Amino acid sequence: MLDVTRLRVLVAVARTGSVTGAARELHYSQPSVSHHLARLEAETGAGLVQRVGRGIRLTEAGRLLADRGAEILGRLDAASSELAAHVGLRQGRVRLAAFPSALGTFVPAAAARLAADHPGLDLRLVETETPQAVRMLRDGTVDAAVIFRYDGDGGRQHDVEMEDGIRTRPLLEESTYLVTPADPPPHARAAAVDGRPGLAAHRDSEWIAGCDRCRAHLLDICAEAGFQPHVSYTTDDYVAVQALVAAGLGVTTLPHLALSAARNPGVRAVRLPGSVRYVLAATYGEPPDPPATAALLDALVVAASAGTPGATAVPVSP
Repeated sequence: MLDVTRLRVLVAVARTGSVTGAARELHYSQPSVSHHLARLEAETGAGLVQRVGRGIRLTEAGRLLADRGAEILGRLDAASSELAAHVGLRQGRVRLAAFPSALGTFVPAAAARLAADHPGLDLRLVETETPQAVRMLRDGTVDAAVIFRYDGDGGRQHDVEMEDGIRTRPLLEESTYLVTPADPPPHARAAAVDGRPGLAAHRDSEWIAGCDRCRAHLLDICAEAGFQPHVSYTTDDYVAVQALVAAGLGVTTLPHLALSAARNPGVRAVRLPGSVRYVLAATYGEPPDPPATAALLDALVVAASAGTPGATAVPVSP
């Protein structure tokens, strides 16, 4: 039976045309390549190479075996790749970072789908906001991340899609909502002002801000409406934000997912036209993604499209 390593050496000699070239390609020493060729000749009982000056060339038997060997090695390599992909989806671990409202909406559905399709795969979830998720991708702490960015951020938010090595896949687009107490005071019941329903009517209200990116977006859209909001409270807990609003302590803006994950009956939500947040699945490094990561990304796409159809899924006031 032919030794695969020695067969690989012969194919490399045929491809590069020399012992030196084969040694360089395979990261072997030249004596090691010569030894493998001699052993292969002993195993086959045929002369495979002959010396020509300071170099060598393949004999007719050598060329025949090299051609067949290339076919055999190609099939072996393909089988090895297929097996690795199969094993990668039957066992092992894949790690996902996601922001809170994604974890509270479509991510569990994606996790359930992944578990059903690949029961041997261990999915680990980490809750974190987008900047930290990108850092975790870069340092290898997670394999994928669910992140977001806002449209029209005025250049203040760094676009993660432009970061070297970060690759993104769109999951969904969600609207932003003005969130006020369910029974707002009369001065806050104004009609649309500058294309932003009720924003300018709250120029004198107390405001509640979220994470750094959400706060930046809030400042941007309020500036478009002609005022700077007075931020009295800051929390990235969307349940706490709504509780503060319901208690009459301020008003805020929240994206669709936050209202889908948990809706306080004491608040009123009105969609802000033109204010969009993009939710993305992100990975780091050159493609293709490992099989387990690719399967997770596919599950996220399916879950986001099936479980979160968009702003229409959020109960809003007319």
